[in-house]
Amino acid sequence: MNRISLCILAAGCALAASAGTPVSNPANRTGSDYVNPVVHADYSDPDAVASADGHTFYLTASSFQCTPGLPILKSTDLVNWELVGYALPAVPPADFYDAAPRHGKGVWAPCLRYHDGLYYIYWGDPDFGIYMIKTADPEGEWSEPVLVKAGKGLIDPSPLWDTDGRAYLANGWAASRAGFNSVITISEMSPDGSRVISQPRIVFDGNDGVNHTIEGPKMYRRGDYYYMFAPAGGVATGWQLVMRSRDIYGPYEARIVMAQGDSDINGPHQGAWVTAADGSDWFLHFQDKGAYGRVLHLQPMEWRADWPVIGTDPDGDGCGTPVRRHHKPSLMHDAQCTMHDAQCTMQGDGGGKTSAENHESCIMNHASNHVSPYQWHANYGDLYGFPVTGGEMRIYGHRVSPGYVNLWEVPNLWLQKFPAEEFTLTAKVRVSAKSTSEGVSSGLVVMGWDYARLGLVKRGERFEVEYAECTDAEQGGAERVRRVASIDPSRIYAAGLYPNMECDLYLRLRVTKGGECRLDYSTDGKRYTEGGRFKARAGKWIGAKAGFYSTTPADVSERGWIDIITSTID
Repeated sequence: MNRISLCILAAGCALAASAGTPVSNPANRTGSDYVNPVVHADYSDPDAVASADGHTFYLTASSFQCTPGLPILKSTDLVNWELVGYALPAVPPADFYDAAPRHGKGVWAPCLRYHDGLYYIYWGDPDFGIYMIKTADPEGEWSEPVLVKAGKGLIDPSPLWDTDGRAYLANGWAASRAGFNSVITISEMSPDGSRVISQPRIVFDGNDGVNHTIEGPKMYRRGDYYYMFAPAGGVATGWQLVMRSRDIYGPYEARIVMAQGDSDINGPHQGAWVTAADGSDWFLHFQDKGAYGRVLHLQPMEWRADWPVIGTDPDGDGCGTPVRRHHKPSLMHDAQCTMHDAQCTMQGDGGGKTSAENHESCIMNHASNHVSPYQWHANYGDLYGFPVTGGEMRIYGHRVSPGYVNLWEVPNLWLQKFPAEEFTLTAKVRVSAKSTSEGVSSGLVVMGWDYARLGLVKRGERFEVEYAECTDAEQGGAERVRRVASIDPSRIYAAGLYPNMECDLYLRLRVTKGGECRLDYSTDGKRYTEGGRFKARAGKWIGAKAGFYSTTPADVSERGWIDIITSTID
């Protein structure tokens, strides 16, 4: 069990934490092989980099409108990862992203690089342009965002600092904003990487009848060649392309270096080439899994005649097939486990246990200081909620619009990615509403383009347990609401002009393979009653997410709230 504690990241809040949150596939904690996906959670468009000594790896991913954004994952073996922070407290520009949840907008396909003692992240916002932040410590605070190039349709940036001190920026283009796509352009930047100083030039055109939807370039230099690793063919069914040239502006020759082949891993592409301290090469990429989002895979990589081959290539044609199981990198796995065992022994938790048991205990013991996997659905504002003494979080009821239809408009949904293919989220909550606050609703939600929620609604002198489903939320689909039960308040007390009503409740979400969800409630935490069943659906460019909501009707003056006292993931 992994107890979820709180690290709320409001504006100006420090982004570091004393310990990370494990996010890896539990099957990879023991044994000499690893199983893909190494992280069964929605870390879309991943990019990673090795530290200066090659022994530590950092990874970031698209976070779109969710905040804090730009998650920072850390590993010493490329298999076991932990969430150690976030690089972006709020999505710029504030006047746009503070106003409402901008679903599917914001941080697209970041690129993480290490150069001259600093870590850099570049990302494209298709509505505003390409941004950059930097730091000397990726687990600490990052700089304020700099707009490197303003414009519409600019996405998927990748910087390269050349051996002569000049800097360049490659990027793709979003047809939804620019009116065209499937081309990669390169511009020159100032040497400090803070601004573009030349016009873009097309260096690869995917409008060739073969490599449609080419995007997400990642630039590297190896020997005499410039390389661009880029996905093509679309998210769910595409492949990994690599282009090379002796001149940064081309012409580039291209080769498909990984495709699905006869594997069951669809659309294997878009990710990061990393080289470890022992000289071995690896490629981290995503696989689209619908409601689960884009999950993280690790592939072996080798070089043949100055071309990379990713995955396994038994026929020797240079195009690899993704692996489901493979030998773990011989990097720092043993040292990592020893470190965990030593920590647990010092705390008196390791005696008489196996190495695997000690490792698991250590993960649990350090969870109380971990970085929270929860994010807000928009830039955080003080009216969303606060940490609560004796609990994790208080979420105040968002006052919905007069024409409110569904939760798509609510910014202070407090949600986390589905952390595994199968899991159970259990929470003890306390729902509060003034005696005059009719219709205040708070509870548990599985959010996506379709969603389901289970919670309490204040009706008269009681609370009603209410289950609701919504289809096509973005298109204004109406909720289908069903009353499940009626419950007396746990407590009524004087509070200003009107009494306050409280109700304690346990809420539980069970997710099984295929994203099948069951939402239950209990008044004692022991005997649960089914509230409803639902099949999860992805959101806009993100997987389904689970967490908590609270809403207040537009004509109600006193906002209600929900306190999340405890929450656990099994």
